[in-house]
Amino acid sequence: MSRRTRAPRSSRWVEGNDFELLENGEDFFPRVFAAIESAEREVWLETFILFDDKVGRALHAALLGAAQRGASVHVLVDGFGSPDLPERYIGELVEAGVQFRTFDPGSSIFGQRLNVLRRMHRKIVVVDGALGFIGGINYSADHLADFGPEAKQDYAVQVRGPIVAQMHRFVQSAVYTDQRKKAPETPEISATATLPQAGSAGAIFVMRDNHRHKNDIERHYRIALRSARKRVVIANAYFFPGYRFIREMRRAARRGVDVRLILQGQPDMPIVKTAASMLYEHLVRAGVRVFEYCDRPLHGKVALVDDEWSTVGSSNLDPLSLALNLEANVIIRDRSFNAHLHERLTDLMEKSCRSIALPAKSRWARLRLLRSYVVFHLMRWFPTWAGWLPRHEPTIALAQAVKQAKQDDTSKAEHPHAAA
Repeated sequence: MSRRTRAPRSSRWVEGNDFELLENGEDFFPRVFAAIESAEREVWLETFILFDDKVGRALHAALLGAAQRGASVHVLVDGFGSPDLPERYIGELVEAGVQFRTFDPGSSIFGQRLNVLRRMHRKIVVVDGALGFIGGINYSADHLADFGPEAKQDYAVQVRGPIVAQMHRFVQSAVYTDQRKKAPETPEISATATLPQAGSAGAIFVMRDNHRHKNDIERHYRIALRSARKRVVIANAYFFPGYRFIREMRRAARRGVDVRLILQGQPDMPIVKTAASMLYEHLVRAGVRVFEYCDRPLHGKVALVDDEWSTVGSSNLDPLSLALNLEANVIIRDRSFNAHLHERLTDLMEKSCRSIALPAKSRWARLRLLRSYVVFHLMRWFPTWAGWLPRHEPTIALAQAVKQAKQDDTSKAEHPHAAA
């Protein structure tokens, strides 16, 4: 491997893993809840969104049951993504012994949340240190088909094998980020000795943070694109990557690789489609085939290259995920998993997508090309812009501590001279 294509030094392949693709809430939720309900020692769960709906309440029951059986249960939610959980919801978990934490809780002014940048966007579960889940699915009812036209199309994986030890070490260390004032180190490969092999897949657990691993996920994508010889399929909800990423996609298509991109056709946020569509002509002219998924909002963050390489995780391909948010993906090297993911994405393209063609020539054609050219070249600077955006050391608030603080404040108010 040349110096230019060498993988990030912090990332090494860990062999002996087994991955199972879980599509949408119908696959994901029963599997996660069953794992939590059978937990014997501990549960670690991180999520961007947790709502008090039928999915959130089912998760609540599973976590409560695990804690009441004596398992050590740890939950980390994002303060922006999960802002409206009732005190009762959290209080019952805390009373049962759950360590419930909120990443950067922030505050609101006139009902508007201001802490919109640098969010904890990961979705990870580790049960008893041996069974893991990672992907893009949040704990909310809009990940189930019966939610209606706004139900999301999404993916996650169930993981067994030595790579789970790295996920386990990471989620344990992540909750103490605010105390150490730095991001956790990348787990070392020595962790493979703690778990037996479960399959034939190689894997890399890779994260993005605002310290040591600012562009690890994007670099893995670009390395895979650069090495592609046969096919590339990327399905991503929020697509507006940087200049180098787009350049690698265009180069792959021009050397004959079948490069396909699946994006939102029915977006949950209209600006998402507007931003991505600015790149269509630039990509299609280079030979990239662009598809819009039209059945419902696409929320997936998956990709495959050739016959072995795949990735599933929480990271979108937009400025928030690539330059600001805390993300986690797993990179998979396995022919069987790659073939299955390719089959599912091909089915999506054939049955539920429309292909984007070059627009007909018109008097506005030059204006469109100029807009695409400007957008394309401005993108190379967005990592620099990210450094200018507001930055602060996030806090992780433990619900037990918050509850006790409220009691102390009440006591002080009732007995103003006691504190003296």
